[in-house]
Amino acid sequence: MPKDITNLENALGYKFKTKKLITEALTHKSYKQSYDNERLEFLGDAVLDLVIGEYLYKNFPKSDEGELSKLRASLVNEGGFNKLANYLNLGDYIYLSNAEEKNGGREKPSLLSDAFESIIGAIYLESGLETISKIVLILLEKNYDKISLDNLFKDFKTALQEITQSRFGLIPEYEVLASRGPDHKKEFEIAVIIDSKEYARAIGKSKKIAQQEASKIALDILKDEK
Repeated sequence: MPKDITNLENALGYKFKTKKLITEALTHKSYKQSYDNERLEFLGDAVLDLVIGEYLYKNFPKSDEGELSKLRASLVNEGGFNKLANYLNLGDYIYLSNAEEKNGGREKPSLLSDAFESIIGAIYLESGLETISKIVLILLEKNYDKISLDNLFKDFKTALQEITQSRFGLIPEYEVLASRGPDHKKEFEIAVIIDSKEYARAIGKSKKIAQQEASKIALDILKDEK
């Protein structure tokens, strides 16, 4: 039976034109239909990358390419999309198998992030880039008090911890592999360990920066492993 998506449409500020398309966007592969949301997820990921990239380009004219890339990476990831999915209560609308539901599927960051990308892909197909840009920017404004490198850069470790607690039931560990250079210009190499496995390592001018960089890499790896 099709789900009542009225509240979802209200939260998005958008009424879907094609029920078949939004149903596909909300269908997880575990539901065992002739369709699922993976293709729409692929499209939505690309659309979000463009929309958020354009937003940052226009709103941070003094930021260089490296800073813009870090800003985008801190928004365009599983943790960022999971945050927006939770704002929309997206877990209430997804079609899941009974096994996946019993396994906490409606609260899984990876699953919610994918579903968010999928509905963005569906809206893009129905209404185009201008409409999806307005929707995404309103969601960002409602969910982030301030978008800046300092604020968002702090979120990598937090986002990684949220995902590892949900997926593995544990928190990441950080190991200092090396420190180099004089005291006034020292660099640290740090690895992030999850469930006794090294997921990433990075170098930074402080332990904190290196941990954040390693956390960002680990987030991308976990997204690919889902």
